[in-house]
Amino acid sequence: MVDSLCPTPSGSSAQSHADRVLLNLGRRLQAQGYRFITPTPLTHQRVMARWDNAPASDTRGIFGWSRPFDAEVFEAAERQELQQAEIIVKTHGRWRSEVRWSNLGPLLLAHSAFPTEAADAVFFGPDTYRFASVIEESLRQRFAPIRRAVDIGCGSGAGALLVARARPDAEVLAVDINPKALRMSAVNAELANAPNVSVYHSDVLDGVDGRFDLILANPPYMKDSQQRSYRHGGGELGEALSLRILREALPRLERDGTLLLYTGVAMVDGRDLFLESARALLSSDAFGWTYHEVDPDVFGEELEKPGYERVERIAAVALSVTRLS
Repeated sequence: MVDSLCPTPSGSSAQSHADRVLLNLGRRLQAQGYRFITPTPLTHQRVMARWDNAPASDTRGIFGWSRPFDAEVFEAAERQELQQAEIIVKTHGRWRSEVRWSNLGPLLLAHSAFPTEAADAVFFGPDTYRFASVIEESLRQRFAPIRRAVDIGCGSGAGALLVARARPDAEVLAVDINPKALRMSAVNAELANAPNVSVYHSDVLDGVDGRFDLILANPPYMKDSQQRSYRHGGGELGEALSLRILREALPRLERDGTLLLYTGVAMVDGRDLFLESARALLSSDAFGWTYHEVDPDVFGEELEKPGYERVERIAAVALSVTRLS
């Protein structure tokens, strides 16, 4: 799939041929009633082990479970089109999809296939579902208008699309440093019939102007030895990017505007080090905020890796900050 320059409106005629092939594939899957809910990587591995690398014969196996498949699953013309678009590749005598499709409520979203090992992988998983629940609850409680919103580190565009569909009159920006994420977000926005979403290349908010009524972020928060952009949060225990987003987003909020930050926190000796640092940034009377643990224990397998020796657990948390003046 060929990278394109951003900003790129999601419905742009500049969309590449490869992206149109991906969009048409999504439409076919929708028409067929395709459904797949993405589990954790460990659950995925356990389920995959049952098949012992046997080839997939249906779309859930190919585009959900990322299983290998044989050539005859697709007619020759369709297989060639998907291959030319680099959606499927042939390795070790079998084919596999480079793209995975997952459902999020009424949405069907393209993202990277399992396992997400590439540096530019576009992640989607249980964190996305938790993030979506936090967004939906915030939208139910919000009475102030949302004229302009942005999803920082948009990945598949899930957050931006939830806001765009709930507030169709809002201008919604999906921003990321990863060109592959921007292309997938644009395809997903068109598939979701969300013309009010536009994608922009931006490092946090450096690449976009103005203020926002709603700022969303679900940043990477792991300490990743490979420093993959979709996973590595930086700092001692993956907290650096979350704190940077908090610091840089606050001045970009309109009055009554809200920052909704969903992230993960490595708990050390019973202490929430992220919250301790965040309090210093939120000490002004100009902001009101709430903070809670969405899930007290996620990605427990990370505790076995170097750098996590002092960590008791990793908690998924949601920080909501509103500018009062």
